[in-house]
Amino acid sequence: MGERSLEALFERFLSTKIFKNRDVLSHTYVPDELPHRDEQIEKVGLILASALKGGTPSNVFIYGKTGTGKTAVVRFVLKHLVAKCHELNVPPPIPAYLNCRIVNTNYRVLARLCSYLGVEVPFTGLPTDEVYSRFRDALDSRDVLMIIVLDEVERLVERDGSNILYDLTRMNHTVLKRARVSIIGITNDLTFKDNLDPRVLSSLGEEELVFPPYAAAELRDILWQRAQLAFREGALEGPGVINLCAAIAAKEHGDARRALDLLRVAGEIAEREGAEKVSEDHVRAAQHVIERDHLVEALRTLPMHSKLVLYTIFELTKQGRGKARTGDIYSYYSNICRRLHVEPLTQRRVSSLINELDMLGVVVAHLKSRGRHGLSKEVRLNVSVNQVKQVLEEDAFIKKLSSEGSLSSLLG
Repeated sequence: MGERSLEALFERFLSTKIFKNRDVLSHTYVPDELPHRDEQIEKVGLILASALKGGTPSNVFIYGKTGTGKTAVVRFVLKHLVAKCHELNVPPPIPAYLNCRIVNTNYRVLARLCSYLGVEVPFTGLPTDEVYSRFRDALDSRDVLMIIVLDEVERLVERDGSNILYDLTRMNHTVLKRARVSIIGITNDLTFKDNLDPRVLSSLGEEELVFPPYAAAELRDILWQRAQLAFREGALEGPGVINLCAAIAAKEHGDARRALDLLRVAGEIAEREGAEKVSEDHVRAAQHVIERDHLVEALRTLPMHSKLVLYTIFELTKQGRGKARTGDIYSYYSNICRRLHVEPLTQRRVSSLINELDMLGVVVAHLKSRGRHGLSKEVRLNVSVNQVKQVLEEDAFIKKLSSEGSLSSLLG
C-alpha cells in the first residue's frame, strides 16, 4: 500500500460518523447508573457503609457468571463511598483493585498492593515474605482502611494456592495495629469456595452475594443506555441492532460484557467499511469475530498444567504425528515437568485435562481399540496451530521451553 492509498484510508476512516465515545462500551467503564442492579448495589453498599463511621467492613465473596455486573457494582459503590467520605470529611478508604487473571501470583498481588501505597517493589527478585513485610509496614504506618478487590480470585488460587488469601484475611487480627483491611473476592466460579482452605473460607466468606444473569430485556436496557453515549445520533440502523445484540448475549447466560462487545465490534466493523449506519449484518459479523477471539481467550486462561499438556500436543503435531496417544502425551508431559522442576500430575489427572480440552473444542480425543492391548485414546488439535502458538508463546513457562529448542531436543 502506497502513501496515497494509506492517506485515502485514513481520510475515509475520519469521515465516518459512527462513534461519539467508544470507550463507553468497554468493560472498565462505570456509568452513572447501573440498570437492574439496584438490589446488588444496596447490599454491597450496606456492607461497606461502616467505613463512613471509621469501621472495618466485613469481608465479602461475590459470585456470578461472567458479565453479570459484579465488577461494575463494586467499582460503582467504591467510587461513591470515597466521594461520600470526602463530603463528610472522613478519611476515605484506599480502594485497591486487582484482576487476578493478570496479577496471578502471591508476589504480584503483594507488589501491586505496595504500589497503591507508593512503595516500589521490583517485578521479581525478592522473597515473597520480604514483599509482604514491606506491604504490612507501609500500610500500618498510617491510620487507614484499605479495601482490596480481588477480581477473578479463582485464577490466583489456581496458580499459587490460597496462602495469600489467608494472610490478607488475618491481617487485622494478627499484624496490623493502626491500619485495617477488608477483602472483596469476586469469582465467576460458583463452586470456587468448595476448593478453598476452610481457614480462608471462614475469614473471607463473612458475607456472600450471588449475582443472577441478565434477562434479554435487561440487556436491551443496558445497551440502550450505553448506545446513547457511545454512538452519534442516527448511527444505528434501527432497534433491531440492539435487540439482536441482547438476544445473542441472553442465550449465552445473560452476559452483559458479551452484549457490549457485540455492539462495539459491530460499530467498528461498520466504521472500517465506511458505512453510514451500524446494521444487523454488522452484528452478525461481529459475532464471528468475537467467537474466534473467545477461543484464544479460553486458551490464554488455561491453568498451568493444562497449558503444558496442550504444549505437548502442539509439539507432537508440529513433528508431523497429527494424532498422539495419551501414553505418549503423558510421557512427554512428565519429562517437561521434570525439566521445569514442576511436580507432574498423575496420568489419570492428565487424562482428565485432555477431556477438558476436548470439551472446550481445543482438541479432539477418540478412543481407539489396540486389539489385545486394550483401548487407547488418540488426541489431535482441533484449532489452528497458529492460534495455539500465539497463546502459548505468551506464557513464561512455555517461553522457557521454547528457548531450549524443540520438544525432541528438549527431552534429549
